[in-house]
Amino acid sequence: MVEYAPVLIFLLVAAMFPVVALVIAKIVRPDKPNKVKDEAYECGVPAVGEARARYSVRFYIIAVLFVVFDVETIFLFPWAVKYRMLGAFGFISMFVFLGILLIGYAYAWKKGALEWA
Repeated sequence: MVEYAPVLIFLLVAAMFPVVALVIAKIVRPDKPNKVKDEAYECGVPAVGEARARYSVRFYIIAVLFVVFDVETIFLFPWAVKYRMLGAFGFISMFVFLGILLIGYAYAWKKGALEWA
């Protein structure tokens, strides 16, 4: 049981740190709310309209497609680092991966998911 003492101490410190930091911040910071401070700040321009405006679904589709293709291309980096060690199998498997990625991109393009307007 003694060998787990450092782990227990670490867990206690990790649990207490955010609580202590928030309490200290609450004590130290000035708290004088008013109407001007509670307004939304938009680059120095007064806010117009409602903050919860509706966005087109196309915006979300393009955002999701960007994230999907961006995350999938991250897989190219480890492959490039270990390229020589992987040999022919790594080369072929990466081109299969890129082929699947390219087919998905072509499908999204054909469906018009990449057109903004």
